[in-house]
Amino acid sequence: MHIEPGIVEGSKIVLSYVTAAGAGAYALHLALKSTKESGLGALLMRTVLTTALVFTFFQVFPHYPVGISEVHLILGSTLFLIFGAAPAAFGLAFGLLLQGLFFAPFDLPQYGMNVTTLLVPLFALQFVARKTIASETTYVELKYRQALALSTTYQAGIVSWVAFWALYGEGFSAATVTDVLSFGAAYVTVIIIEPLADLAVLAAAKGLHRLSSSPVVERRLFHPA
Repeated sequence: MHIEPGIVEGSKIVLSYVTAAGAGAYALHLALKSTKESGLGALLMRTVLTTALVFTFFQVFPHYPVGISEVHLILGSTLFLIFGAAPAAFGLAFGLLLQGLFFAPFDLPQYGMNVTTLLVPLFALQFVARKTIASETTYVELKYRQALALSTTYQAGIVSWVAFWALYGEGFSAATVTDVLSFGAAYVTVIIIEPLADLAVLAAAKGLHRLSSSPVVERRLFHPA
């Protein structure tokens, strides 16, 4: 999902600063809400964990270039279900920043675009979760179709933002449209795999009842809303 250097340049890149600022402001809103519910310590612990995981997803997990960008197994819905929206958002932003600082400095000018591409779909996922998961259902009780809905929302959001940045920067040329379609098709694999990963992690968490009162995980994991 990384936007390659040179795709959006000049004055056009200003838009990425605006979208990233908006995503960051909403992430801060979620952080304040999370702090009121679970405390600052819980938010910090979860953020450290999600940052480490996101860094691993980007730097260690297999990733390969397809079309206009790269395909990554980011597991955004897994982070959301286990740690909550605010820690997931901060972990995605900080993990991406660490990768850029230490391993891919050429990606830093595109940071605003890339962080927007990661965070806005997460917020859409949060909205879908509120609408599709009954308040009495804990996350460890989710079914495959529910996990699939969350994963599809997140990954489709990533593909949509990558497509937007590519077309915004390069225009509707045949080559760009073809690259975008290739990238979107490749992400179908991720949409299939991620719900299975979600259910595997949730099944493992279900057996760890001692975590039910731990501040390290999202309260909704074990308790109804």
